[in-house]
Amino acid sequence: MAATQPAIIDGHNDVLLKLYRAGGPARAQGFLDGLDGALDLPKARTGGFGGGFFAVYVPSPTDREFKMEEMSKPKYDLPLPEPIDWEDAVPVVLSQAATLLELERAGALVVCRSAADMRAALQAGRLAAIFHIEGAEAIDPDLHMLDVLHAAGLRSLGPVWSRSTIFGHGVPFRYPSSPDIGAGLTDHGIRLVRRCNALGIMLDLSHLNEAGFWDVARHSDKPLVATHSNAHAICPHSRNLTDEQLRAIAESDGMVGVNFAAAFLRPDGQMNANVPISVMLDHLDHLMGILGEDRVGLGSDYDGAVVPQMLTTVADLPKLRQAMTERGYGDTLIAKLCHENWLRVLEKTWGS
Repeated sequence: MAATQPAIIDGHNDVLLKLYRAGGPARAQGFLDGLDGALDLPKARTGGFGGGFFAVYVPSPTDREFKMEEMSKPKYDLPLPEPIDWEDAVPVVLSQAATLLELERAGALVVCRSAADMRAALQAGRLAAIFHIEGAEAIDPDLHMLDVLHAAGLRSLGPVWSRSTIFGHGVPFRYPSSPDIGAGLTDHGIRLVRRCNALGIMLDLSHLNEAGFWDVARHSDKPLVATHSNAHAICPHSRNLTDEQLRAIAESDGMVGVNFAAAFLRPDGQMNANVPISVMLDHLDHLMGILGEDRVGLGSDYDGAVVPQMLTTVADLPKLRQAMTERGYGDTLIAKLCHENWLRVLEKTWGS
């Protein structure tokens, strides 16, 4: 098996936010030439990064230094930012969506609207991008913006990014903690779930609290998917999934993408990049023990989190494939974890 094969489809990256902060669509060329960050086209080719979920995210004002300091303590409970108004969220979302479309026009990637699009891009050696939104602040109560964004290519949506929206409530960055924190979906959130099902927009459960998770499980007729979450049994962080949640995902024939963020990998919950790849494989093993080999993949959170120092950028992904081989994973299983399981669940959610 070549170091860059099989190609990796990834459940989450934040490069669009990085480009937004650098100037928006006008900075798209930097992605082709190379960026100071985890993901760009040259690094993708070096590491065999085939594409994945390109997240659109509206940032809150945060003190990163304070956050990193708190998440280096044995216990922490960071206050969640205030909700973001629709009027403030819309221009940020449109700018990042426009950046994704500009990347497609520039030839850097293909925005995929079907599983067939994904397969065709992989076969052609093109970067396959899924338009994903993390936090539904730009969606109005009537869901008109959802229809517009779907027409522009939106195929995956997280109702919340931890902070509350009109659709539901997320989990704070709290360790140690259960994800069972507060109320779940609102009435607007239940309507959002049903409309996403009708449109073929995948629902991402990664930042929902446990009550919201079970609300989606009750009201959705699609597989349950967490694009970038880990095993609570190994790292008891509020952002991780309990074994009971994992069993529900398995019953729905859904999917979990293992998050590379150090605080969700390390058993001590600390945002410290000193994380052996073996810890990530421990999460994979635990998830496969409940979900089976067909329902687990990768969800890096590149350009949005502190990741293991051996996997700083997508160019380092050959090290992960090698570690899988050394753990005893065969070529067939590695191909499933790298991209085949994502293609399977997308076909079930979107259709072919």
